[in-house]
This record gives sequence, C-alpha cells and structure tokens, in this order.
Amino acid sequence: MRLVLASTSPQRRDILQQLRIPFDAVAPAYVEHDPPDADPVSLVRSHAVGKARSVHRPGRATLGVDTTVHLAGRIHAKPRDMDDAVRMLRELSGRTHVVVSGLCLIGPAGETVAHAETRVTFRSLDERTVREYVGSGEWRGRAGGYAIQGLGGRLVERIDGDYANVVGLPAALLVATLEHELPELLHGV
Repeated sequence: MRLVLASTSPQRRDILQQLRIPFDAVAPAYVEHDPPDADPVSLVRSHAVGKARSVHRPGRATLGVDTTVHLAGRIHAKPRDMDDAVRMLRELSGRTHVVVSGLCLIGPAGETVAHAETRVTFRSLDERTVREYVGSGEWRGRAGGYAIQGLGGRLVERIDGDYANVVGLPAALLVATLEHELPELLHGV
C-alpha cells in the first residue's frame, strides 16, 4: 500500500521520504481561505480535510496536511507579496509564535483528523536582516513568511516541539497516527 499525499509541497514529500513512507503526491483540488482572525486549529484541520477529500479514492489511504502560523490572535498564512512578508517578519521578530498543522488521514477505517503545535521563538531582527531575507525570495508560499529549513533558520532562536511540523508536516503526529490506523505503511521498510 502507498499513501496518497494531497500536496504539491516539496517539503512534505521530503519528510515522507525521510520517514520511508511510500507515497504518491497528487495536487489537491481544494481552495484555501485563510481569514486572519480564524481559529488556527479549526482552520488547519478544515483545510487538511478538504485537501484529503479532494483527491481521495476508495481503496486508498490519503493524507491531507495544512500548516499556518499563529501569533497574538492572528493567522499569518502565506504572504501575498514582499511588503506582506516584511510586515509578518517584523511582527514575529523577538516573539514566540505557534506553528499549527492539521492532518487528515482517510483510510479503510474512515477519517482521522488531528493537529500538532510547535512553539517557535524568533530572535530580534533588525531591518537589514528582514530585508535581506525577504530579498532571498524564500518567503514565497510559506506560512508566516519563512522557511526554517533554509535561510529562515537564521531567524529562529529556539523551538519547542516537532521541527518537522515547522517545515510543513507534523512527523511525530503522522507516525503515531499511521501506527494506530495503517501500521503496514510503517513496517514495510
């Protein structure tokens, strides 16, 4: 059995490969809507379900995942443009935010929906650091406007929780879910 990953994210594919979970990636037919004042847990769980359901076929195991950044009652989804990325990074500077990922696994036993949270503390960023990072372009398509596994790692002072969650797939939660729901995906390595 192979997992169907409802995502085009190279980071999610990389994490599944690192975990040696056999999978096929399929672009989800789902449109995200990220209101800034949404409840982050409800939002990512809903998006994960929508992504998984959009590509699921009977007889397959399908995984949908969504990740966002939450700080001070506000969602920091993917920046719209460079100015939005600069604004986000300024807000995250010197503060601790929460990276929240929702996970939906659809398999023979039905749907399992869960979420994981990782606390990330940014160091205090000066204007030059913010501008140089945004100039790198790495912020594009990234919740919160940064990629911890790249240059964005320079912005981070510490994390508390699953590093892979910050990259875009809550690995510890996924392994626990698969162990319970579809152990054959883990033990055929």
